[in-house]
Amino acid sequence: MKKEFLYIFLISFSLNTFSQNGIKIDFRVAIKDIPIVLNDSTYLLDNAKTVHFTTLKFYMSSLMFLHDDKIVFTEPNSFHLIDLSDTNSQNILLKFSKAFSYNKIRFNIGIDSITNVSGARGGDLDPTKGMYWTWNSGYINCKIEGDYGLDTNPKQNFEFHLGGYQYPFSALQTVELSLKNTSNISLILDLNKFFEQLDLSKQKNILSPCMQAVNFSQQLIKCFILK
Repeated sequence: MKKEFLYIFLISFSLNTFSQNGIKIDFRVAIKDIPIVLNDSTYLLDNAKTVHFTTLKFYMSSLMFLHDDKIVFTEPNSFHLIDLSDTNSQNILLKFSKAFSYNKIRFNIGIDSITNVSGARGGDLDPTKGMYWTWNSGYINCKIEGDYGLDTNPKQNFEFHLGGYQYPFSALQTVELSLKNTSNISLILDLNKFFEQLDLSKQKNILSPCMQAVNFSQQLIKCFILK
C-alpha cells in the first residue's frame, strides 16, 4: 500500500513539476481584486479617494523561469506590451521544445538600455503603440492615465509616463516571484497599494525620465502578486 501511494505521489509530482507543452501567463490589473476596466468604473481606494483610468499599459520583458536560483528557460526576443485596451495582450502562451522543472518566474517591467539605444523597432516595440518618446529616443516602461478625487472635490487628471534608461534615472525594474509548478500562471497587478503610497496633490504628472519616475517604478513592482 505504501509503495502504491509513493508511486502515485511521484507521478503527480512529475506532472506538476515539468512543463510539457508550454506555459500560459494571464495578466490582470485590479484595485483590491476588482478588475480595472478603462473608461468605465470608478474605483475606491482605502484612503477614500477614487480613481478612474483611461490608459494603462506597461512592458514586460526578459521573461525567464528558474528552478530555485538556476535559470532553466529564457524567452528569446522577450518584449510584451500589456495593454488594458487590448485583451489579447493580457494572455501570453509560451511553448517549449523540452520539459523542465521550475518554481520561480522573473521578468522586467520596462525596456533595457541596450534596446533603448538601438532605436525604435517593430512588433510590441513599434512606436505606433504609443510607448516611445521620439524626442528622447527611448521607451516608456509604463503609462498610467486617468483622474482622481474625493466625492466632495472636483476630479483632477493624472499622467504617469514612467521610463528612462540612463543613470541616475534608470527606471527598469525586476520582478521575481515564487510559484507552484503549473502550466497556467495568473499574475495580478493590484494598484491599490501603488496609489496608497502616492500624494497625488503634490505629484500627478510625470512625463519624462526623473527620480520620481524611478521611485514610482519601484513602488509599482511591489504590487505584483500571484493568484
